Amino acid sequence: MVPDVSAGSDSRGLIAYLFGPGRRDEHTNPHIVAAWGMAGAPDPGRDPAATCSQLARRLDHHVALRTRELGGKKPPQHVWHCPVRTAPGDRYLTDTEWAEVARRVVHATGIAPDGDEKACRWIAVRHADDHIHIMATTVRADGRRPRTHQDGRRAQAECRRIEAEFGLRRLKSGDLTAPRTPTGAERAKAERQGQTVTARQWLRERAYAVAAAVHTEADYFTVLQSLGIKVKTRLGPESGDVIGYSLAAPGDTNSVGEPVWYGGSKLAPDLSINRLRERLPDQEIADRPRFPAEPADPWQHTIAAIQAAHNALDSDDDAAAQAHLAAFGDALYNIASATPGPHCAELRAAATAFNRARRSATRADHQAAHALRQAAKELTYASNGPGGLAIALLFATVHLTRAAAKWHEQRGHEQQAAAADEAFRHLQAGYQQAATPVLADLTRRAPRAEPTRRFEQDVRAAIPDHADRIMADPSWPALTTTLARAETEGHNARRLLVEMGSQRELSSAERPAEVLNWRITAQPNRRTQAAHSRITFKQASLASSAQGASAAPVARRAEDRSRRR
Repeated sequence: MVPDVSAGSDSRGLIAYLFGPGRRDEHTNPHIVAAWGMAGAPDPGRDPAATCSQLARRLDHHVALRTRELGGKKPPQHVWHCPVRTAPGDRYLTDTEWAEVARRVVHATGIAPDGDEKACRWIAVRHADDHIHIMATTVRADGRRPRTHQDGRRAQAECRRIEAEFGLRRLKSGDLTAPRTPTGAERAKAERQGQTVTARQWLRERAYAVAAAVHTEADYFTVLQSLGIKVKTRLGPESGDVIGYSLAAPGDTNSVGEPVWYGGSKLAPDLSINRLRERLPDQEIADRPRFPAEPADPWQHTIAAIQAAHNALDSDDDAAAQAHLAAFGDALYNIASATPGPHCAELRAAATAFNRARRSATRADHQAAHALRQAAKELTYASNGPGGLAIALLFATVHLTRAAAKWHEQRGHEQQAAAADEAFRHLQAGYQQAATPVLADLTRRAPRAEPTRRFEQDVRAAIPDHADRIMADPSWPALTTTLARAETEGHNARRLLVEMGSQRELSSAERPAEVLNWRITAQPNRRTQAAHSRITFKQASLASSAQGASAAPVARRAEDRSRRR
């Protein structure tokens, strides 16, 4: 059961909507199921003599008195609105049950506490099988405003109790950072059009994927438009700067053929223009290399940044940890787009699931996660993952997602922890699909007995506490192949094992050889690095020489001028 508290200032407009046909003729049999006093609330849905204007005047009675007291000034945002919807698959409640729900919600939120004769006036309107709308005017009979601090949290808590008592689906407690749930009308429209998701959900996914890939705010809007999405920006009256935006899906129109617009913040809280600007600069950074020099670079950079994100989750800096979770959400979209294969569907599902885990009530320090966000953006321009690097990256995402679930659990973020668990299952399935044939190939190419015995000695010397478990792991032959390859790339196997064995997760890993295999795979090729450094140094030297030669005549002319003086 999902409550959604909001505030406004137009009681007549809201009443007309509640008792009207709906934006897409989705409202059926609108009527009042409960009110501050059933005898005193005109019901335009059941009484032919009652009108929406009459009901609005009755609700606004105390607002009008307060307005006169204030010299003609209405209290700001005096309309309280709370739709309450059952979860998909729940049974339909009766009018009597919905009436009880409404009374309990207005009591819990402070709108109309039980037994308070001077409470706010309110009504609960049902115009669909799966939800009601509770509306109140937030001026009490004594002229005071109700105590509605944290009313959204209190409504959620009461709905959790109602679910248990009514035998409904038990939802996770939230913190008001979840994106809006599609309405019944949106779901019905999607079904009529043969779509599996609503226009709002489709736009949200595209907006997240684009925000993850682009580098600037201007690029964000340009790429969205290239996908056929309509973009409408709202400009400040004085500055002319963009202060908001709305998106419309291709072909999504209302009854008169106009586009159906969704504001960025209505898609998700962190898609508002202000939240986007925390992650996207206004202009391109001039000295940032757009394309990596080596094909392996973006993959290795992202793996290193994801591994570093573990440290943020283990620290006491919640703002930095939250920033890394948000950046990791972006990274999952880019990993899914950069990793071809049959497992790509699982990666996209993981990115979608993790969207709920990427934000919480903790404000993120986005600068702390700059390295992870930038490394992930490099994947947008990267070629297919060379060798096993793409698999090593998937392996790193699996472990960070598990750590994210644990981080949220420790802080009581139930919805986020559940979302991270769901993303973990998708990533684990995708990793298994991608890694199984690669590990099998590495096993087939395991080195001969002599180098294998040497690697056994290296493991016992470098990681003595885990040596037996490592060599009993079915992935041990694959690890020997990876160690042999690392030696050809300029690494010392024993030193590499010491370094990799000191990192996290080895003690708790069920397959420690598999863990080591992907950690070593992610290490850069030292011979390639050395060759690249030599080329770069030579190019710099030639450039310096050329600059010196061109500067010599200038220097001589300056010296001559000095002598003449």
